[in-house]
Amino acid sequence: MAKDLKASYEELIRRSREASLLASCASLLGWDEQTYMPKGGSEHRGNQMALLAGLHHEKLTDPKIGELIAELRESSLVEDHEAPAAVNIREIGRMYRRATQLPRELVEEMARTTSVAQSEWVAARSKSSFAQFQPWLEKIVDLKRREAACVGFTDSAYDALLDEYEPGAKSSELAVLFESLRQELVPLVAAIAASTQRPDMSILNRPYPVDRQQVFGEAVAGVLGFDFHRGRLDVAAHPFCSGIGPGDCRITTRFNPNNLSEALFGIMHEVGHGLYDQGLLPEHHGTPMGEAISLGVHESQSRLWENAVGRSPAFWRHFYPIAKQVFHDALHETSPEAFLFAVNQVEASLIRVQADEVTYNLHILIRFELEQALISGDLAVADVPGAWNDKYRQYLGVRPDNDAEGCLQDIHWSAGLFGYFPTYSLGNVFAAQLFDKANSDLGDQTKAFERGEFHLLLEWLRQNVHQHGQRYTSSQLIKKVTGSEIDHRPLIRSLKEKYGPLYHL
Repeated sequence: MAKDLKASYEELIRRSREASLLASCASLLGWDEQTYMPKGGSEHRGNQMALLAGLHHEKLTDPKIGELIAELRESSLVEDHEAPAAVNIREIGRMYRRATQLPRELVEEMARTTSVAQSEWVAARSKSSFAQFQPWLEKIVDLKRREAACVGFTDSAYDALLDEYEPGAKSSELAVLFESLRQELVPLVAAIAASTQRPDMSILNRPYPVDRQQVFGEAVAGVLGFDFHRGRLDVAAHPFCSGIGPGDCRITTRFNPNNLSEALFGIMHEVGHGLYDQGLLPEHHGTPMGEAISLGVHESQSRLWENAVGRSPAFWRHFYPIAKQVFHDALHETSPEAFLFAVNQVEASLIRVQADEVTYNLHILIRFELEQALISGDLAVADVPGAWNDKYRQYLGVRPDNDAEGCLQDIHWSAGLFGYFPTYSLGNVFAAQLFDKANSDLGDQTKAFERGEFHLLLEWLRQNVHQHGQRYTSSQLIKKVTGSEIDHRPLIRSLKEKYGPLYHL
C-alpha cells in the first residue's frame, strides 16, 4: 500500500472510531435511562442525548471524510470487494452520504424528543392512556417524515426509514414476503385453533420466585455461550440488548413472579443478540467490519436461540430436570411432556413479545401496515388506537381492551424506530434458513442440545455470520451461507414440523 494511501485510510478509520465512541456513549446513557435512571432525570437526559447526537452527527459529516472517501473509493484498496479495507470504505461512504443529508438540528431534535418520549411512553403505558402519549407520537411522526424527505426516496417515504435498519430493503418487496407468510400462517393458525389439543398453561402461570428466575435465566444464558465477564443482565420495562463496545454487552429482561416464560424466553432472545455482539471481531470495532450487517440479521440470531433452540424438545430434555429442581414447588407434579407443550403454546394473543412462533409474524404485519400509513399520512396519530384494534381483530381475531395491551405495548415508536419492526419478520425467515444450514453442515444437533452443548452451533454462527461484520448485505449473506435467496419456506416447514405433532394436525 502506498504511503499516502495508507495514511488516508488510517485517517478514515481513526475518524470512524471516534464517531463510534460517541455512539457508544449514547448507547450507555440509553441503557441507563431504561434501567437505573431516576424518573426525574428524563429532561436532562434528553439534553445529554441531543448534545451527543449533534456531536456524533458532526463527526459523521465532517467534509474531510468525504474527501477521504473520494480519494480511496477508486484506489487499489477496493479491488477486492470483500477485503476489510474495501468494506470499510464502501460502508463509511454509505453512512456519510446518509448523514450529510440530515441537518444537525434535526438530528438533535430527534434525540431530544425521543429521549423524553420514552419516559412519557412508560408513564402513559402504566396508565393505559394513549391520549397522554399522543402529542409525543405526533412530534416523532413529523420528525420521521422530515427525515425521510431529507434522505430522499423513489417510491415510498417509508423506504428511507427502513433503509437505516435493513440497508437496501424496499417496502414493496417486504409486502410480497409478508403476503406469502400471511397465506401460510392464517390457515395454520386456524387449524391449530380448531384442534382439540390444548396445553395446560397453568404450568407456566403460577408462582415462580423472581430471585430463582434470575438465577435460572443467568445459568441458561451462560450455557448458551453468553460471556458474563463481557456482559451483564438487568431489568427494564421493555427487554433489549445494548452492545456498548468490546467487552461490554448489556442485556435486559422483565420478570413476572407468576409467569416463567416471559422473562426466560426474553433472556434467551436477548442472549441471541448478545452473542452476535460478543462475536463481532474486536480488532474491527468502530468500523463497519466490526458492526452487525442489519437488524434483520441481528434478529435472526435472537430468534434462532429463542425458538429453534430454546423451545426445542432437545433443549428441555437437558434443562427441564434442572428447572424442576430450581422451581420445585411449581413443577414437582408436572411432566416434561406437559411442560414442553406449554412453552410451545399457539394462541392468538395481544402482546407481541409474548406471542408464539406461529402467530408472531402477524403482529409484525400489523405494525408494518400501520407505520406505512402513519408516515404517508393515510393514518392520523389520533386514530392509531382504533386502527390498531381493528387490525388485531382482522388478523388475529382478538381485540385489546385497553391501550396498554394495544398500541402502547412497544417502546419502538417512542424511540423513533420507524422501519424497525419489519426486521423482526426478516429475522424469523433468516433464522430458519440459517438453522437448517447449520444442521446440514454440523449434523443434527439434537444430541448435543440434550447434553447441554451449544458451542458447535455458536462457533458455526461466529464463522458464518458474526465475523463478517458488514462485509455483505443481509441478502448476500443468506445466499452465501445457505446457497438460497431469502425464502420463507424453511420457516413455514419448521413450524409445521414442530406444531403439527403437538396439535395432532
